[in-house]
Amino acid sequence: MWDRESARTRISSFKAYIDRAHQASGDSFVLQMTRPAQRRLQGRFQGPFQALIALWLVAITLALAAAAGPARASPYIVVDANTERVLAAEEPFKRWYPASLAKLMTAYLVFEDMKAGRLDPQAAITFSAAAANEPASKMYFAPGTRVTVDTALKMMLVHSANDAARAVAEHAIGGREAFVKRMNETAKALGMTDTHFVNANGMNSMSNPQPGQYTTARDMAVLAIAIEKTFPEYLYYFTIPGIASDSGKYRNTNLLIGNFDGAIGMKTGFVCASGYNQVSFAKRNGREVVAVAFGAPSVPARAEKAAELLQTGLTTGDRDGPRLDSYLPPAAPDRPVADVTSQICSAEAAENRVILRDDDGNLMFSSPYLKPLVKEYPTVDAYRLPNDTEMAASSLENLSSVPLPYARPVQ
Repeated sequence: MWDRESARTRISSFKAYIDRAHQASGDSFVLQMTRPAQRRLQGRFQGPFQALIALWLVAITLALAAAAGPARASPYIVVDANTERVLAAEEPFKRWYPASLAKLMTAYLVFEDMKAGRLDPQAAITFSAAAANEPASKMYFAPGTRVTVDTALKMMLVHSANDAARAVAEHAIGGREAFVKRMNETAKALGMTDTHFVNANGMNSMSNPQPGQYTTARDMAVLAIAIEKTFPEYLYYFTIPGIASDSGKYRNTNLLIGNFDGAIGMKTGFVCASGYNQVSFAKRNGREVVAVAFGAPSVPARAEKAAELLQTGLTTGDRDGPRLDSYLPPAAPDRPVADVTSQICSAEAAENRVILRDDDGNLMFSSPYLKPLVKEYPTVDAYRLPNDTEMAASSLENLSSVPLPYARPVQ
């Protein structure tokens, strides 16, 4: 939660962003702002001077409202991935709903199987009716749709597709239940001391978290470092800016990819009860840092917090914190899981949310560590496999010689 000094810092960050934006374009901004007294006010401000005034007003409104508002838990942790020493933390042992961060463990198990040769990246998996019925984010494929394991990973880690994650779990040896059991066994083996998974995607619905599923910022840092150190050959999945698929084009939900210097991953998550979560990884000047932040109030705020934590970890000179493996929660097995639904998805929260976008509809950040989002971004292909009818039709088209029938001689 911001105090007065944080409010002043926030305003300064807005000014720095405006200065950069003016240098780059300097002409127009779109302001989307919702407040209790005005549910949706959208204005267009032409010219640098008007844009400066508009954004300064929003900056002041945001900062003062936050400084005066009620406190809200936002656990985080920053860890030096090379030494595994904790650089900064706030409530890192607080139990939290992981939401789609659960897909990091799903990816870990798939990477493990691919590396061991038990799973071919080009093997086909099928979307069941149950997978197709998972809540968004999703690919919106019909039951029976087939994709490769490689494609499913791209859908799951770039677009955060819940249907793809479930299809991966169902395809595993022993099915979905065995896969989830293995998720928990692996978490324990890695030293994730206060995490429990109940499915492969972390979801029940956007408004209702999956009961029994929880983690901590500290445990997610453990998992992120394990992925980075154990599977360097598969880290490119986390750096893909976007995918092109049958159902559309999707930007990586991790907005730091391509927009924060040195960002190489990893994953975002959201349900109302968790707020906007993010696990981030960055490398710069020989330093490697993982940052985990839970409970941001919006997508831009999540990206800005992640950038702030990474920048702190990459630049701080104080690198002698406790080792992550000995940085453990106090014994309290019945601690409740935090639920911030009223602060994220209530009508009041929606009315007080402020969104800044440029003329192309891209989110505008106040962080000096983030580059402005651009409308166009590179993609890699993540298309489904052809179905049986399409394969049969393709085979017929490729026939070069078909023997003609002839009459049987008269007997």
